[in-house]
Amino acid sequence: MKILLIEDDARTADFIQKGLQQAGHSTLYARDGADGYFKAKTESCDLAVVDVMLPAMDGFSVVKRLRDDGVTLPVIFLSARNAVEDRVRGLESGGDDYLVKPFSFSELLARIQALLRRTSATPSEPVKLTVADLTIDLLSHRVYRGETRIDIQPMEYALLEYLARNAGRVVSKTMIMDHVWEYNFDPCTNIVETRICRLREKLDKPFPEKLLHTVRGFGYVLEPQADFQNR
Repeated sequence: MKILLIEDDARTADFIQKGLQQAGHSTLYARDGADGYFKAKTESCDLAVVDVMLPAMDGFSVVKRLRDDGVTLPVIFLSARNAVEDRVRGLESGGDDYLVKPFSFSELLARIQALLRRTSATPSEPVKLTVADLTIDLLSHRVYRGETRIDIQPMEYALLEYLARNAGRVVSKTMIMDHVWEYNFDPCTNIVETRICRLREKLDKPFPEKLLHTVRGFGYVLEPQADFQNR
């Protein structure tokens, strides 16, 4: 599952992100309320963990605006405030759960899993992504071209899933680093080019139709070869 974390404290954010990733979830991070609101509106996530005291826009306001906009993303609030009125305000603003700091990560993870179970009865997320004859099973993390299974490493899978979720759309090197690696690397690094090359060797080289294309000066796009040639 992909979890949006909106938290301005860097140490807390690092602690939560590492724990979620070790539990098998991917994470998207925002450092303030305005950025968190934007990412919740524009990114495909399964759940958000939102700190209450945030710069730019507090957590209650973020979630209230999202609910007013029709965004149904499940939300767990984090807060040092333990007063009943704060918990009530959190729920009234559209939150689904409220966890008081300091907390154990095991409790946060248990609440996340419980909330995901409750909301999974009405699935809003596909279980598979397809581009031409490419199929990505989001539950088993298996990748196929036609009937042929492609064996890829975890970071290659994360890169391919991001490209598939943006199929037909050119994504830049910076966008890939931000969404797949979740760090701001030195722009001179060749980590993206290296991973793209390895992925292309597995995804395209053995097959007649190429799906992973380079748009020089802009980035990369995953789409059928005919669509790319007609650009």
